[in-house]
Amino acid sequence: MFSFPMRPLPGSSLLVSRLGLGTVKFGRNEQVKYPEPFDLPTDSEILHLLETARECGINLLDTAPAYGSSEERLGKLLGTRRNDWVISTKAGEDFEGGRSSFDFRGTAIRNSVERSLQRLRTDRVEIVMLHSDGNDVGILQDTDAVATLCELRDEGKVCNVGISTKTVEGGCLAFEMGLDLVMATYNAWHTEELPVLDAAMAAGKAVLIKKAFSSGWFGDVPGMPTTLPQAMDPVEHSLRTVFAHPASLAVIVGTLRESHLRANAAVVAKVLTTG
Repeated sequence: MFSFPMRPLPGSSLLVSRLGLGTVKFGRNEQVKYPEPFDLPTDSEILHLLETARECGINLLDTAPAYGSSEERLGKLLGTRRNDWVISTKAGEDFEGGRSSFDFRGTAIRNSVERSLQRLRTDRVEIVMLHSDGNDVGILQDTDAVATLCELRDEGKVCNVGISTKTVEGGCLAFEMGLDLVMATYNAWHTEELPVLDAAMAAGKAVLIKKAFSSGWFGDVPGMPTTLPQAMDPVEHSLRTVFAHPASLAVIVGTLRESHLRANAAVVAKVLTTG
């Protein structure tokens, strides 16, 4: 349907679509930062959305233990087509009873990954990132979370390791420490984390982009212009900003609407083919 090339994750043979489907809405609708409330989808609705994603050339799914029942539902619904997908999950944060809790001790990270494998019904996951609570540097330097992820990678249970960050310092440090990738916030109206992308390029690594569309809050983004070049819509404007940087591996978008996913895929294809 759309033509945008896969890109290898630097340092691996893993080919990743430039657009990934975020799945927080598959399993959690409490304490989420979206402009409108939503009901959790049915299994049938998720299956249709996954099929739409594949039709659009998407092979990347992003999930986490903190996304409620997302991992478990993916494990159930992917079934025999699990190997068609690149799965990215996380460790360090859980969400129960309407509250998040964080634990970055090595034993907790190992137990988290083992539970994720069980929920996803797989023996290995392509990407696992530490799910930061905001203290990126402390997690990286003062815990054995990274060492544990590397052990799991050596055991073949994890293919690539990284961290979903909240600070520039944490993102840059992750690449200094040799992590495979970082997930960072970057869009046309939030460019403060540009140094993380620059650090990735210098290290020969890559960045997964979260909140490229400000979690749907475009109308409330400080500094967003009321007019854009050539009547460009905000989605296209932000994607052009993101993909202008060579370290941007893929943009993660979370949606439950097939039409929304198709529209985003069309814009990604346009941006990547027209520059």
